[in-house]
Amino acid sequence: MLPTLFISHGSPMLATEPGVYGHAWQEIARAMPRPAAILVISAHWTTAQAALTLADPPETIHDFGGFPPELYRLRYPAPGAPELARTAAALLADAGIEAGLAPARGLDHGAWVPLLHMYPEADIPVTQLSVQPGRDAAWHLRLGEALQPLPAQDVLLLASGSLTHNLRDFDFAEFSVDRAEPYVKDFQDWMLQALSSGDSARLADWQRQAPAALRAHPTPEHLLPLFVARGAAGMSPRVRRPLANYSGGALAMDCYLFDQKNS
Repeated sequence: MLPTLFISHGSPMLATEPGVYGHAWQEIARAMPRPAAILVISAHWTTAQAALTLADPPETIHDFGGFPPELYRLRYPAPGAPELARTAAALLADAGIEAGLAPARGLDHGAWVPLLHMYPEADIPVTQLSVQPGRDAAWHLRLGEALQPLPAQDVLLLASGSLTHNLRDFDFAEFSVDRAEPYVKDFQDWMLQALSSGDSARLADWQRQAPAALRAHPTPEHLLPLFVARGAAGMSPRVRRPLANYSGGALAMDCYLFDQKNS
């Protein structure tokens, strides 16, 4: 049975300058069984209603601007996973969650940048699930709970966002410097404790209970994938954090693995 995984995907520049992050993603992938398919929950696909991609193959979306030309030449030519998308939509429907299907949507950089390092052969079928910023953490935990059967079917649920994400505080001169503003560390410590406690109600109330929650996330979309990964891991999962460092002073680049203790 595969774990569920949350990664902080950082800047698109990690595609060409992976540093410690790309190495950590590679090591995480090497330590897991090879997935039969991948379902990515990316902060960079936001919708009012849950949606899944059907494109086969999905295009590589360069959903950013102002970066070096070589970044726009990169492609991640993985096959699509339309049957997985339909299976996930059916699981959501069984849980009372309506999910749309997007025939043409490709892979945004929240998906393909980490996958470029985790599975560079680009030979594992991939589909994406959107997040709903108009919905709260409890909703996204529920999304994950509906998808709990998938890890046992060799599907990797890869939730891609950022543990903290305030680009107004981001210092580009410290892109690769492992330093953080104090509020970033405070939020990071609280989230580790909340996840490790197994208290879903506390986790769902992060906007009121976590220190500097609004500064850490002026908008919530980069944290919402974390709740999907946690919800999909089932009751009382083991919580592991294989990476916990910083980029630009404002981004906590934590990764989390959730799995059952006997898996």
